[in-house]
Amino acid sequence: MNCPRILIAGTSSGSGKTTAVCAILSMLKSRMSGVSACKCGPDYLDPTFHETVTGIPCTNLDPFFCDDNTLRYLLGENAGGRITVIEGVMGYYDGTGESGTDNSTYTVARKTKTPVILVINARGASTSLLAVIEGFLRFVPDSMIAGVLFDRISPSTYRSLCEKVSERFKERVIPVGFIPELPEECLIPSRHLGLIAASEIDDISKKIEKIASICEKTIDIDRLISIADTAPELRFDPLAIPHHPKVRIAAAKDQAFFFYYHDTIRLLEKMGADICPFSPLANEPLPDGCFGLLLGGGYPELYAHRLAVNTVSKQSVSEAVRSGMPTIAECGGFQYLGRTLDGEEMCGVLEHDSFAAGRLVRFGYVTLTAKKKGLLCGAGAMLRAHEFHYWDSTSCGDDFTAVKPSGRGWECGVMNDTLYAGYPHLYLPSAIPAADAFYRKCLEYKEKTK
Repeated sequence: MNCPRILIAGTSSGSGKTTAVCAILSMLKSRMSGVSACKCGPDYLDPTFHETVTGIPCTNLDPFFCDDNTLRYLLGENAGGRITVIEGVMGYYDGTGESGTDNSTYTVARKTKTPVILVINARGASTSLLAVIEGFLRFVPDSMIAGVLFDRISPSTYRSLCEKVSERFKERVIPVGFIPELPEECLIPSRHLGLIAASEIDDISKKIEKIASICEKTIDIDRLISIADTAPELRFDPLAIPHHPKVRIAAAKDQAFFFYYHDTIRLLEKMGADICPFSPLANEPLPDGCFGLLLGGGYPELYAHRLAVNTVSKQSVSEAVRSGMPTIAECGGFQYLGRTLDGEEMCGVLEHDSFAAGRLVRFGYVTLTAKKKGLLCGAGAMLRAHEFHYWDSTSCGDDFTAVKPSGRGWECGVMNDTLYAGYPHLYLPSAIPAADAFYRKCLEYKEKTK
């Protein structure tokens, strides 16, 4: 399929990728009817900014979770023929494996044949930036880098640098503009290793509009469109997705619970699910007529007291899980099912207490191997997952063995016939049989409770 696209990568985290992507998406949207966005890696937060601009969900592209065909399928499905802007993760070549580049942003660019714009934080440098560009171009035989965009640079420095880039690299890499130092009102606050969610910023749309209006004068959007148009046709085979009778599945969705992969939700919907949101922060019970439950991650620790006193939600969730309603509870959802969170009383379905660890705990990709048969899979089955949390629990479960790409391992997760709960976040498009097993259990529960 025809899929004009570019990938915005950075030399490191904090290089200005998300600011650049939001500005570019906004400028593209003002010029054409259809724009879509994707995010490399297992990120829940940056996609909320993309969705604020485009008005449509953002797809994650992660080669740790997905094979080559699935990556291209997800990209093509989300694009739907629209021009697509993909945001990278960390530094362009940062990844896993012996080479250190496996599952990196570069891997996504190479597997999807997407031209790359490298964002370089230029603050406090000028000619030295040519060496940075040279290094990124030479690091691998085919870098996929087609252009460079400088962040935090003055117009006069950019003019001089632009001439030097053009003289040194000719058509190998094209300068596409710069982002100047932005005023205070345009700055986006951050938490932990990344941004906070767009929904947590009252004036985020105005911030992005202001950034885009500034960048209209400094970024060559027509040149970016031309580069996107050089991307080759995207080829993939459709995924084999089972289809089932309709079933309603409740999903906790509010400021405490919002870490859901759009692709997982869309997969369940394609199977036949009607996803029904409810808010524990608003003390809402599960919606009527639901026969499955999703408790995603998020920041329940920020709202522990409110969650504790909202007894309608707690009782509704507890009764549903105890009754055997098929449930997937990840990270924050796992904490919510425990006895306490930061000393506040939670649902009490699971016998653990969650507390602030004061540091990032077990961060990164893991491969889970089931030690017994349960909701998602049989004994010995493997599921790929990801952990990112600054909180820990007194008992994290022992129904899976988790192994990082480095070889480090530990036991984690709780799984029985109707429940998966643990800190690891799953990406169900990479494990369609697990999604199918969950869905079938929802249908069984529906029949059982009619």
